[in-house]
Amino acid sequence: MVLVGTLVGLEIPLLIRLLKFSLDLKELVARVLALDYIGALLASLIFPLVLLPRLGIHRTSLLFGLLNALVALCATWLLPLERQLVWRLRAQCAVVAAALVFLLVFVERGVLQAESAYYGAPIIHTEQSPYQRIVLTQSGATTRLFLNGNLQFSSDDERRYHETLVHPAVAALGREPRLALILGGGDGLAARELLHYRGLERIVLVDLDEAVTRIFRSVPTLLRLNGGALADARVQIVTADAYRYLEEAREAFDLVIADFPDPSNYAVGKLYTLSFYELVRQRLGVRGVAVVQATSPYYARESFWSIVATIEAAGFKVLPMHVYVPSFGEWGFVLCGGEGIEQPARLRPGPSALAYLDAQTLAALFHFPADMSRVPAPVNRLSDQQLVATYVREWGRWAR
Repeated sequence: MVLVGTLVGLEIPLLIRLLKFSLDLKELVARVLALDYIGALLASLIFPLVLLPRLGIHRTSLLFGLLNALVALCATWLLPLERQLVWRLRAQCAVVAAALVFLLVFVERGVLQAESAYYGAPIIHTEQSPYQRIVLTQSGATTRLFLNGNLQFSSDDERRYHETLVHPAVAALGREPRLALILGGGDGLAARELLHYRGLERIVLVDLDEAVTRIFRSVPTLLRLNGGALADARVQIVTADAYRYLEEAREAFDLVIADFPDPSNYAVGKLYTLSFYELVRQRLGVRGVAVVQATSPYYARESFWSIVATIEAAGFKVLPMHVYVPSFGEWGFVLCGGEGIEQPARLRPGPSALAYLDAQTLAALFHFPADMSRVPAPVNRLSDQQLVATYVREWGRWAR
């Protein structure tokens, strides 16, 4: 990074020195700076909006390198340089450009091999969406989903996670939900659990990334995993930002499930803010219930209780939960609703056979041992998003 910054800093003085005999210094500086600023503006817009979603990070990086090599080659015709130096520079530019073209053609094959080694299992699907890199691996009977290199679920133990996410909330509701809202959850696994309830009339599933919902409706391995939930007539898929959807929605839901990635950056962090949970509260019907994925109360203890405090500040009564998921360790959720919500004592009839939850494990979800008990934590507001910094700091300790 220091080397790149140094070379970028040398670019403008070098151009000014090369062209100092062709133009007046005042005009020269103005032209060079104007072109530099215009180029930087165009690159900053084209990179994230056009190239990255279509080509991915590796090909986009190589393409920009190729463009720089071609610009350098063109500059040998424009700059007043010695003839011998010109031909040497042109040869060097040509070699670099040829190497970059070769890498552009074959980079994806190399990336797949590297990713297979990184993930430790054969890759059955990989895709770069406008929002993230999606990788699916399969080893034996185990299927795993990775988004931007982070594990989202493993088929070995995902039922522990999704049963805990869905069924205690339905039990706390006290009746089968008629209309449910799933925010995130584009894999259809939470929807699969909800569809066990015959009284359910409709699920609105809101996910930002159309690529995720598409592959979980089309890849046979994933269809077996989610039971074809996303193709069920009762499931309405909306491709939209969850925050904006809640701002514009007018329906009242019996049950809201927020199943987002952890708040590791500000783009996701806004979905864990006070203003977001206030929007959730507005969309809940009378005696409605919500449940939120809330990271690990063990590995990110302050972050978990910050989410709890933020939900409380939005006017909810909270019932924190946790479950052990082998792929992740101890994982936390926040069940919440109006003042009348109570810790459920039993599950509602509906699911024919749950892999993990029963009366005993249901009660254990709500018991927090001393090393996961509540600690002081700030309310996460949209104006500061303290949760993101806390989350990065806490998980960073475990990554060392």
